[in-house]
Amino acid sequence: MTDWRVLLTRPAEESMALAASLAEAGIFSSSLPLLGIEALPVTPEQQAVFAGLARYCAVIVVSKPAARLALQQWNQTFAQLPWFSVGAATAQVLAAHGLTVHCPDDGDDSEALLALPALREAVARPGARVLILRGEGGRELLAERLREQGASVEYLELYRRFLPAYDAGALLQRIQLERLNGLVVSSGQGFLHLQALAGDDWPEVAQLPLFVPSPRVYEMARAAGAEKVVDCRGASAAALLVALRSVAS
Repeated sequence: MTDWRVLLTRPAEESMALAASLAEAGIFSSSLPLLGIEALPVTPEQQAVFAGLARYCAVIVVSKPAARLALQQWNQTFAQLPWFSVGAATAQVLAAHGLTVHCPDDGDDSEALLALPALREAVARPGARVLILRGEGGRELLAERLREQGASVEYLELYRRFLPAYDAGALLQRIQLERLNGLVVSSGQGFLHLQALAGDDWPEVAQLPLFVPSPRVYEMARAAGAEKVVDCRGASAAALLVALRSVAS
């Protein structure tokens, strides 16, 4: 279908699923996970938040790791709440446990979620309180916009992301050995780890087409010197495939 040979940088399990989707479409991919996930210690404060979920009009989950870790704190309140997710894959993790989950049909970024009628309705209530479950840092846009709509927004951070250990030069070596001609990152943190791993090789790596999930990450990459950045408008396999098909390799 195309001559793309792309590097996937998501956590290993997610890269495997994405690689399978690309292979079905005839696209070669290689995986070099740049986002390790480490759960933060469960604290009394975290347990208290989950025990008191009933006080929130909406619980927003921004990633699959956040969904999985939240489900480990299961209580009966979970099934009574409206849950929201940024993407369909995260929604599937929650829905598999019988939860009612709302997520956008036409995008998997913060902007698409903010436009969702169910979320607008939830935060329109007087005294609306929203809980966002996430990793350390990220997705400030959600809280900013929701506060502008009058909601009170709290974060609960459940995990941290880290760059797995690789030898110096590992990124460029992989690119050259496997004749890769495109790079894929799924988040702003993923891009920062890509640039960090490239190190002194970044000027050469930055010449390759880079596929990113959102306008925010697009701006980050361009500001860092990436020469050809493609905004996939989503982190799903479907969004990536559309972008790969629309850009010549």
